[in-house]
Amino acid sequence: MNSNSIYRSYIITGLLFLNFSLSVFGQVANPETYLDTIKDDLKVKWPNNRTINLVFHGHSVPTGYTTAGVVDRMNSYPFQTLKNINDHYPYSVVNVITTSIGGEQAVQGASRFEDEVLNHNPDVLFIDYALNDRGIGLEKAKAAWSEMIETALTQNLKVILLTPTPDLNEDILDPDSNLAQHAEQIRDLAKKYKVGLIDSFKMFKILSQNREIKAFMAQNNHINQKGHQLVADLIFKEFFK
Repeated sequence: MNSNSIYRSYIITGLLFLNFSLSVFGQVANPETYLDTIKDDLKVKWPNNRTINLVFHGHSVPTGYTTAGVVDRMNSYPFQTLKNINDHYPYSVVNVITTSIGGEQAVQGASRFEDEVLNHNPDVLFIDYALNDRGIGLEKAKAAWSEMIETALTQNLKVILLTPTPDLNEDILDPDSNLAQHAEQIRDLAKKYKVGLIDSFKMFKILSQNREIKAFMAQNNHINQKGHQLVADLIFKEFFK
């Protein structure tokens, strides 16, 4: 096992324990069981299987932006998640659909939610807006996230919220930083609505104690291929394995 694989295993193991603790004490959805019906469907063989839609809604990171406007879709965490699922569930038919837009924040995402997100009939919906929500503030972000979550839950969708990936302009170890406050608000929303949580922010915070975060960044606010792989691995091991 190479050094990157060792660190990925260490980080994921730590996050699994931390998120399990949250699911027990904070009432976020238990990642081990939240997608049980989806995982059952992923195992069904043709001709009885069905297409499963995973929709990723958010900003430039799930879209795959790296640096200087370059977009690396196939190495973004939504498509790395697809590869992980495909490798583990060989009979599955899965669509990954990104409704994310670079530069967008949650208020804008909420405004097009019904017409441009729900129209894809998602089985699982991922929401990732916190990096850009710093521009609108906590209160507006909370209202927009709540609107999207509530609308999705009325459709009986599985919802998974993501805390932000890093921004090198902020100290990831500072509990009072703008990103840290948004991350905590997202954790609170996951608890309030009892939906899934992928704590990317905490994962990179743990990573920063052993590695330079810069090695996982394409630019100050966009993760690179290695950073995307860490997020994808966490999604898979938390909810699909």
